[in-house]
Amino acid sequence: MPVTDDPAGGDHAGHAQGSFFGRRKGHKLRSHQAQLIEELLPQLALDLATPAPADLRTLFSVPVNDVRLEIGFGGGEHLVAEARAFPQTGFIGVEPYVNGMAKILAEIEAQQIGNIRLLAGDAAELLAWVPPQTLRRIDLIHPDPWPKRRHWKRRFVQDATIAMMTRALMTRGEFRFVCDIDHYSAWTLAHFVRAHDFRWTAERADDWRLPWPDYTMTRYGRKAQREGRKAAYLIFQRRD
Repeated sequence: MPVTDDPAGGDHAGHAQGSFFGRRKGHKLRSHQAQLIEELLPQLALDLATPAPADLRTLFSVPVNDVRLEIGFGGGEHLVAEARAFPQTGFIGVEPYVNGMAKILAEIEAQQIGNIRLLAGDAAELLAWVPPQTLRRIDLIHPDPWPKRRHWKRRFVQDATIAMMTRALMTRGEFRFVCDIDHYSAWTLAHFVRAHDFRWTAERADDWRLPWPDYTMTRYGRKAQREGRKAAYLIFQRRD
């Protein structure tokens, strides 16, 4: 099962518990996609081997007020839509899957988007790299549920990564999670309910049964709807 929206196969990438497990290889890239990986990605890619700037807003070539992170952006539909809707917000997208990276690079080039930076790697390493309390929001949209019990340690939502998100998020910053696999939604809710640094924002059933306002449905999300799978839309806010 893919970590993100793109259903291609490939090698799993990931390290210790709490790391982001993804698929690095997929279909052969077209010539222009390969050119974008070779030429545009280095201009936008974050270098975690160097210290992060104290102010993450300086990472972007355009002025931004806040910085958000999307983990495993797949084909990039949601990330691109958010970047265009909120041009004064900087977005960091993490995606180890090369075909997904090529797709979003094509959109960035075609639409001349200046408020996106990228990481073709491990989201846990990114969370450890950013300075404390510098992210306004973190999104995890339709992650791989790793349904087999022996693989549950590969799920991104773990006590260790919640602690990392607590460190990285600003006070009242948010973690938003979308999943159409009931067991993984329940897993995520259970982990965050016991995390004292977060509160679940839902006040009524529709707050988690329905997408939040202006949510961009991904290709995978539309497929899930067609197949009768209902997603949960969970929002957790970092406490003061």
